[in-house]
Amino acid sequence: MRICYATFLLFLLSLTASGQLVTPDSTKPVAPAWRKWGKAGLGINESLISDNWRGGGVNSIGFNALFNVKANRRVGPHSFDNQADFLFAFSQTQGLGYRKTQDRLYLDTKYGRALSKKWDMFLSLNLLTQFARGYDYDKDSAGVEQARLVSDVFAPAFITAAYGFEYHTPYSFKLRLAPFAPRLTVVNRADRFVQALGDTPYGVNPGHSTRFEMLAAQVLAEVDKNISPSVNVKARYVLFANYENLTFRELDHRLDVSLTAKVGKYVNVALNGIALYDYDQDQEVQYSQGLTIGIAYAFQNFQEEKK
Repeated sequence: MRICYATFLLFLLSLTASGQLVTPDSTKPVAPAWRKWGKAGLGINESLISDNWRGGGVNSIGFNALFNVKANRRVGPHSFDNQADFLFAFSQTQGLGYRKTQDRLYLDTKYGRALSKKWDMFLSLNLLTQFARGYDYDKDSAGVEQARLVSDVFAPAFITAAYGFEYHTPYSFKLRLAPFAPRLTVVNRADRFVQALGDTPYGVNPGHSTRFEMLAAQVLAEVDKNISPSVNVKARYVLFANYENLTFRELDHRLDVSLTAKVGKYVNVALNGIALYDYDQDQEVQYSQGLTIGIAYAFQNFQEEKK
């Protein structure tokens, strides 16, 4: 747990660095040392009906928050890229109570050394985990709903160090190929999840808190593009392969996609989706999807270069 929180603080500190926007002896803007941009959003949906509403239904309220920020710097052939990506959503429904619907905490930092205009050698470290407890809801033999704990704060947490080559285009697409990408899976008190997830929750043996996969590879692809002045699409795909279990069905896949459309200056519509296949968690594809209308704020400290 200390490793996870220390990594989290390291990312936040790296994202706060910035450079001068103007030179001391001139009012002419110059390129900032750190190119920073991001977006934040809050959304809420609510349904309220009277006790005698004959159309049926229940009272409910839902809330979601997202925050994504990047801070990048290039000094000659050297580049430093940092990213924080947070998403959390829940609903409160009459008769069902609180339900978490989406939960993501992703931090990534990378050092790159240019080999050509579009290829770098890189070294990266990233963390993927969640903010809150998660439950699986089902009914017992008597028809009574039971909530079983399946995850917790930083349980699981996946910390991956990757070494390899990156192909990139300006502002929109990146592809990392890492033939060496050791991963540490952290699950504090894995025995808590045995009842719901089986003998080895997230691949961690009960009585242990971690699983270290030393010989592994990772492929990471990212798209972050404005497809129109008011519509942005952001997607991240990650493939993880353990060389010790290198079979097709045991390859891990995760796809995060968000589509955001501006309705006004601070109002937007956002569609978020996650698809996940992890053999250590479940042998079927898992997915999560959310659609919200809310307020949003975007910022950046530089102007896009004309193409």
